[in-house]
Amino acid sequence: MALGSFVCAIGLAVLSRAGGVVSLYIAWTLIDIAMALTLYEAAFATINRKYETGSRQAISTLTLFGGFASTLLWPLTAKLDTVFGWRDTNSCFAVMQLPLCMPLHLWLGAAPVRQPRHHLSAEDQGHTLKHALRHPAFWTLALAISANTFVFSAMSVHLIPLLERLGLSLSTAVLLASLIGPMQVAGRIGEMTLGRNTSLQIVGILTFAMLPAALLVLVLFGANAWIVALFCMLYGVSNGILTIVRGSIPQALFGRQHYGAISGALAGPSLLSKAAGPLAAAALLRPEGGTTMLLIVLLAVSIASLVFYLRAVSIGSSPSIAKAFDKNTA
Repeated sequence: MALGSFVCAIGLAVLSRAGGVVSLYIAWTLIDIAMALTLYEAAFATINRKYETGSRQAISTLTLFGGFASTLLWPLTAKLDTVFGWRDTNSCFAVMQLPLCMPLHLWLGAAPVRQPRHHLSAEDQGHTLKHALRHPAFWTLALAISANTFVFSAMSVHLIPLLERLGLSLSTAVLLASLIGPMQVAGRIGEMTLGRNTSLQIVGILTFAMLPAALLVLVLFGANAWIVALFCMLYGVSNGILTIVRGSIPQALFGRQHYGAISGALAGPSLLSKAAGPLAAAALLRPEGGTTMLLIVLLAVSIASLVFYLRAVSIGSSPSIAKAFDKNTA
């Protein structure tokens, strides 16, 4: 993660002085590499290494603070852009990476783990990546996360124009969409308090179910502002808690010893669906129509994600299948 901060500083510096397409692509390539090294997936793997117990609570706390990132940084970025311009704003962010983010990541890496690693049980050690790739629960979970990510990425880009297509004014659409951020935080607070003693698998089922429920509401009653507000709240809560589920469920199903490799492999397909979601939605949301078709497609994909997750939890929690798998991979 410290290396990611360094790469991010270089990428932002290049972006601040970009003068053409080539330099722009170079800058964003570096920034994307830095994002892979520093954001949630890398942070979750680090937490899993540092906390022999209580990693779920630590992940919940991290995502709670992460939920305020856009709330604080977007207005700050807009203010800096107004005062200094976008080039100097990126230069400021590049400089901040070196004295602020990089030392914190280095300090985190030097901090000791909570308990000696030789105390890990065989169950905690779990499966290696090679074994996990042969487990059917891995692929159904990957499909569940990918389908869910497809919907969220499509909606994150096209939500405002979609709500306008449903008959809302631009100001109303923006106001209702602004509910999503606070509801993400509310969902994470709820998981940390009300859901802390609930099985992660059950929390995941509720989280995956909220998305098709929200889209169904929008399909049936999309022209009503109060219904759209309900959609945004359900959508926000689902998206907020899903981050925690994605960070914790690999350990629950496959053990913690090889968490980083397994969670990284799970993230691969979802990155592809994250890139495909906005493009597919744009193709469906044509200037002359396609609103209903887009919502139906997203609803179908969200239902598929719930079905895949239920299957993954069922397979991963089955004692007979788990024992047979462990015997075959021993």
